[in-house]
Amino acid sequence: MLVHIIADYGLGDLAFAEVVQRIKLYLPDAEPVLTPVPAFATLAAGFCIAQLGLNQAPPGTIIYHNVAPREDDQQARTANAGERLAFARLPTGVRVIGVNAGYAFSFVRDVAEDLRWAAVAAEGSQFRSRDLFPQAAGAIALGQPDALGEEISSSDIPDVPPNCIAYIDGYGNLKTTIKYDISNGQDGETVRLRMGEREQDATKSDGSFAVESGQLAFAPGSSGWVNAQGDSTCWMEIFLRGGNAWESFDCPSVGTPIQINEGTARSRA
Repeated sequence: MLVHIIADYGLGDLAFAEVVQRIKLYLPDAEPVLTPVPAFATLAAGFCIAQLGLNQAPPGTIIYHNVAPREDDQQARTANAGERLAFARLPTGVRVIGVNAGYAFSFVRDVAEDLRWAAVAAEGSQFRSRDLFPQAAGAIALGQPDALGEEISSSDIPDVPPNCIAYIDGYGNLKTTIKYDISNGQDGETVRLRMGEREQDATKSDGSFAVESGQLAFAPGSSGWVNAQGDSTCWMEIFLRGGNAWESFDCPSVGTPIQINEGTARSRA
């Protein structure tokens, strides 16, 4: 059973090992794959959940995620309470189990075939994703009675925020929440992209490598999926051929807004 574990523990952190160990306790056949995201980056987690969950996957695949900034309540908390554990069944058959925090379920909210709360306490441990949630995930995966609770209202899950950075890959490519629209602009046009205090020219392209080395491309990326009705979603990506786009924009964080202006301008800090 393939089990994707998406969390903000940090690459190689002990927490990943502890969570894997606990999941294997309740699901001995689990084959864990670890995907780290930046601290508290629920948008990046949600993007990864959709990319893995809405594309073809082996039967029985589970996505277990935990990015829980505990921002649902700014008051002092009792017993380390935090966002509740939720469950989604996707059209691909992939099951998603994780805290409903921020944008974690935003990308799959409108396509999920089942969206429910898990029947597990949201408090009782500072490390809930190790001490409380793996047992609940195991119960859900095995189809145990009473593992799931009431349906989740769509109002409990925010919309995907438009025009911002969703994920930063290992090459420094910036995956965005800007949908590719074939009718929007011509290949080879120049746009000015601004993030924070940094702005640069980029070339619109129908493929990232359709620019020369050293040039910034604004092109449909490798991330996206096709829904049950056959409608395709593809996300725009900012790519610096032969370089690192993230570094060229002074290392913006996930969620940073992207301002797009048509026309040519000289790159400047």
